[in-house]
Amino acid sequence: MSQTAIPEFFVYGEPARALDVGFLHVETVQARASVHRGQVLAHKHPQMAQITFWTGGSGTYRIEDKTWSFSAPTVSFMPSGVVHGFDIEPGTDAIVVSVADAALASIAEQSALPLDQPVFVTGRGEGALWERLGDTVRMIQAEYADRLPGVERILPPLIAVALSGIARLDAQSQAVTVPAAVALGGRLRRLIDRHFRDDWPVERYVEELGTTRHLLDKAARQVLGAGVRQAIGERRLVEAKRLLLFTIRTVEDIAYETGFNDPAYFSRFFRAAVGLSPAAWRKERVVSSE
Repeated sequence: MSQTAIPEFFVYGEPARALDVGFLHVETVQARASVHRGQVLAHKHPQMAQITFWTGGSGTYRIEDKTWSFSAPTVSFMPSGVVHGFDIEPGTDAIVVSVADAALASIAEQSALPLDQPVFVTGRGEGALWERLGDTVRMIQAEYADRLPGVERILPPLIAVALSGIARLDAQSQAVTVPAAVALGGRLRRLIDRHFRDDWPVERYVEELGTTRHLLDKAARQVLGAGVRQAIGERRLVEAKRLLLFTIRTVEDIAYETGFNDPAYFSRFFRAAVGLSPAAWRKERVVSSE
């Protein structure tokens, strides 16, 4: 099957859609058994990464052009844009934690696991580490289900702990080779996360990554779902939304923090992207959350 024929999903079986700032989602594989019936065909998720922790059973797992047989406990981390799928035996289940790239950018600062490569690790005897990881993932599941006050602040650090737990399972030796364009797109995403405030021209990203404008733009569209310039703008927008939503900083201060030299231009940029001024968007979101 060609790359252009591989479907993109929000969660499996649901069409891809725009994700809100800070988006997180947790469910079990069996929760969608009526959709996949034990066979999840090759697919990818734009702008969303996933941790899948297999709690019981066995099956086969596919990442790009590689296939593994597995039995629980097994865990994977799948960055956005990476093709994956699996077939499972009856009764096999996993907890799936989905995280928008926008939320993952801040989580990455606390994670010991590099987040631009897929990872697949199956149980190899480190019982205490697997038990600790399982406890963390189940805590994420419980916090997501219970929705107690403060959950939006508790879940991101728990996810960072889970990712670091994967790293402790010697995940680096299980890193999966991905196509060159996917790898380049992941490196670009990491570079944008570090420098979106610096107002770099596209040519600076091309130079830093040692590639061509054409190849970088192609990789960006494949992995990030947008060209390089648009991807930088979207990263700025995500950061602006996060600061508007979770801080009391002024719109002018947020403009400078996200790399805009002119607060008026920032307001026009924001309105063009979301249909509201930054102040109006903040007010609407605060009211809707009360």
